[in-house]
Amino acid sequence: MKVLLINGSPHKEGCTFTALTEIKNQLEKEGIDSEIFWIGNKSVRGCIACLKCGHNNGKCAFDDDPANEIIDKLIESDGLIVGSPVYYAGPNGALCAVLDRVFYASGANFAFKPAASVFSCRRGGASASFDRLNKYFTISNMPVVSSQYWNMVHGNTPDEVKQDLEGLQIMRTLARNMAWILRSIENNNLPEKEEKVKTNFIR
Repeated sequence: MKVLLINGSPHKEGCTFTALTEIKNQLEKEGIDSEIFWIGNKSVRGCIACLKCGHNNGKCAFDDDPANEIIDKLIESDGLIVGSPVYYAGPNGALCAVLDRVFYASGANFAFKPAASVFSCRRGGASASFDRLNKYFTISNMPVVSSQYWNMVHGNTPDEVKQDLEGLQIMRTLARNMAWILRSIENNNLPEKEEKVKTNFIR
């Protein structure tokens, strides 16, 4: 089993990476393989609603940023954890631009893969960010993995994050819960899936 950890920060080894590393280390103790994938700090595209992904095997038409690579890695993974810094009480905008395209193009392929989001913030805004990213999972039939508190660490530098002992414990608990859910799914049948129905009201 493998969990994909997405580092949605523009800083490769900053506070978000520190939180994800705590999760990765605990997953390894649980016998779960994992990979931290950094989205980078180059320009990314937002979705332009061209709908070409529907004719492109679930891949975004734009192939010059991490979106399609994330799709490939997530299809091959059993679970997902997305990490982001908090900017203006929300996740990194570049991360959201990429995830909009990842989930619109290929969200149906991620059904029943457990998922969670984690955040790094200096002081506040993490709970609003938490709500924002979790919506990608709840619209895609992905079970949301919980911890003992909201999944956040506090600090302005990686060293400060390492002093947030409660936050680091929350990361380890999340990793253990992810491992437990993955093992539970492996040993049980998945729920039956109905054909999707859409209701549109025109006024």
